[in-house]
Amino acid sequence: MTDTRLGKVAVLLGGNSAEREISLMSGQGVLDALRSRGVDAHPFDPAQRELGELRRDGFTCCFIALHGRYGEDGTVQGALELLGIPYTGSGVMASSIAMDKVMTKRLWLAQGLPTPDYVVLSSPHQEGSAQLASLCQSTSDRLGLPLIVKPPHEGSSIGVSKVAVAADLPQALRLSAGYEPEVLCEAFVDGEELTCALLGTGAAARALPLVRIQAPQGAYDYHKYFTDLVKYQCPSGLPAQEEAEITRIALAAYRALGCRGWARADLMLRASDRRVFLLEMNTAPGMTSHSLVPMSARAAGLDYPDLCLEVLRQARLDYQPAAGASRGLVV
Repeated sequence: MTDTRLGKVAVLLGGNSAEREISLMSGQGVLDALRSRGVDAHPFDPAQRELGELRRDGFTCCFIALHGRYGEDGTVQGALELLGIPYTGSGVMASSIAMDKVMTKRLWLAQGLPTPDYVVLSSPHQEGSAQLASLCQSTSDRLGLPLIVKPPHEGSSIGVSKVAVAADLPQALRLSAGYEPEVLCEAFVDGEELTCALLGTGAAARALPLVRIQAPQGAYDYHKYFTDLVKYQCPSGLPAQEEAEITRIALAAYRALGCRGWARADLMLRASDRRVFLLEMNTAPGMTSHSLVPMSARAAGLDYPDLCLEVLRQARLDYQPAAGASRGLVV
């Protein structure tokens, strides 16, 4: 039986980013879940169809299951604003900021929220050997070793390296610069990796149970989607007071960025002093069989289809035109 109350829903999946394969997996999961609850849901791949077809084909709402660039960075959100089609997750500005790890860190630090120290390098792979050596030395002096090197606008651990020896830093910089010219170097936090799923908007936003991640030799990378070697603990097993403080920080980080609907905060809990550090905010989290938001939702008594429905029901636009007003866009 079809539930017509939510209208005709497009599940945006695939896309053109480096995370296309993961997005296809997430989108198919969401599509199956919504259909199992009677929603009139259909797959829509922006890499294969023009977004203007959404209006032409009568879609009334979009569930964004795109990851990375052109899906999680405010670009699709902006197009949907122009089309006047409500969508899931954060709006244009929050999506754009959260996708930029450097801007995210600057905003969090301005709000007094904890995040690891960092250095931003512009086109380090274009430096001469002497200049690159000097750059590497100053970076390692500032941040210490080991340190983390990553592209500021990629997700799913794409292009990320952990550098334990100074001699390996140039190679890590070249790997990251293969995705984008700017490179983010970040102080390494030795401790436990955690993630916090968040649902809702503003004062009504809430945190779901924390997930503790245990990866072999810390190898929690892109291949986590295709392996059973990575282990997850949810509930986390952390003391209640410690978990409450971590979720408080995650919620503050979510609100500081202006996020809405849902997201997932990634954090580190330093072993030496149990201090928590924010790493990044994912505004269109993964929804694969290995994804962490569904895992956290299950621990809170919310199954996968109902999680998808809750996210979908919060779909909206940044800008709500007055009744009868036209957006002036012809497609």
